[in-house]
Amino acid sequence: MSTTDEAPAAGQAAKLTVPTLTAMVVGSMVGAGVFSLPRRFSEETGVAGALIAWAVAGTGMLMLAFVFQALAVRRPDLDAGVYAYAKAGFGEYLGFFSAVGYWASACVGNVTYWVLIMSTIGSVAPALGEGDTALAIVLSTAGLWAFFLLIRRGVKEATAINRIVTVAKIIPILVFIVLALFCLKPHVFAENFGGADYAGSLFHQVRGTMLATVFVFLGVEGASVYSRHAKRREDVGRATLLGFISVFCVFASVTVVSYGILPMSEIAELRQPSMAGVLEAAVGTWGRVFVSVGLIVSVLGAYLAWTLMAAEVLFVAAKDDDMPRFLRRSNRADVPVPALLMTTALSQIVLVVTAFSEDAFNFALDLTSALSLVPFLLAAGYAVKVAAGRGGGDRSPGTGRELTISILATVYTAFLLYAAGPKYLLVSLVIYAPSSVLFVMARREQNRRPFSPGEAVILAVSVAGAVVGVIALAAGWISI
Repeated sequence: MSTTDEAPAAGQAAKLTVPTLTAMVVGSMVGAGVFSLPRRFSEETGVAGALIAWAVAGTGMLMLAFVFQALAVRRPDLDAGVYAYAKAGFGEYLGFFSAVGYWASACVGNVTYWVLIMSTIGSVAPALGEGDTALAIVLSTAGLWAFFLLIRRGVKEATAINRIVTVAKIIPILVFIVLALFCLKPHVFAENFGGADYAGSLFHQVRGTMLATVFVFLGVEGASVYSRHAKRREDVGRATLLGFISVFCVFASVTVVSYGILPMSEIAELRQPSMAGVLEAAVGTWGRVFVSVGLIVSVLGAYLAWTLMAAEVLFVAAKDDDMPRFLRRSNRADVPVPALLMTTALSQIVLVVTAFSEDAFNFALDLTSALSLVPFLLAAGYAVKVAAGRGGGDRSPGTGRELTISILATVYTAFLLYAAGPKYLLVSLVIYAPSSVLFVMARREQNRRPFSPGEAVILAVSVAGAVVGVIALAAGWISI
């Protein structure tokens, strides 16, 4: 099959409107993660901690949504969202890191989908366990590469498919919320309010859920990633806000109503997808079946959306000469095959690694969140520069509101890095540091020196962190 360096990524021909972009944002966020929320929250916190966590996460992510909205308007010349903003604000190497982090978080996030769908089937096929057995990994591998072959042939109607699937997977979630409200037991809800004995202090409870909230909100920037395909640049910001508000209400509701069905200690022991177990306790076996079917639909749609988005990031970075030229190639079906292949390959590696983790799903979930924090932090930091009139473009200072929002978004993402702890930061660097080989390849193709003095310092820090991470894993100082 012939390839061309200049062919567009999949879907470039069609200009995306607000409804389509909003569906992409909602579809990107409403994935497998929402079906896992009851157990994940109950492992860490009671009702009070959950409400605070959602308030913090909702406010912080709303600030990020405002940031992406403002940047789409203030810097309409920048495409690919997160990656482009980091590059414009902090140079090519940190921009490259942002692209790698965002791409890697999408790849690792895709692994959570396969782990969760295997765990779902595992309720009737014990050999699959909770998605982490040898058979589960083999079947997940088959699914990974089947999707690769499918997408490679061309998914010209990917955005239309995503809109249909988004509607299909929202329905079981809304039905769950309504049924859980009707079956809610006030005394159980009250008992869960302060949290179980194992939950610890309220601050500890809130901190423990922060990475989970990041994971379920990944995709809030989805419209920005495809900003170059938007019919109007203003549509990107509108879609981001509409998608965020809709999904926030759904996520918070799924978490809170679950506390009224079972004691949090029992929810914490449910197999994933825990939403199925909660609904089964409320209405019987058909509730588990109903949610499980919804999960399968959700996974298929979310996997398609995130795989295309991950490949798009590599493709655009290559078009901007920040990735090797081979990643800008696409086939006759307008699919960036090399970028798609790298995306599938990284997901495959992480899938194998999950076999050695104590909790495959939570490991993949937390690593996905941690990898996304650096791109988010750089984008928020760039928004501060833009608001201060030092971010390029027209260089006119923003309003006080714009500056305040960008500062709050930066503080929030910095807090998330603290909440993640050193474990996932070190594991993230194990991915970030080796990826610098791609940056060197791109520089050599342009006959440029691999690193400037400042970039060499960043490289040294990332490599040192990666080495510490590998040693810590090998010595058992940190575990996955």
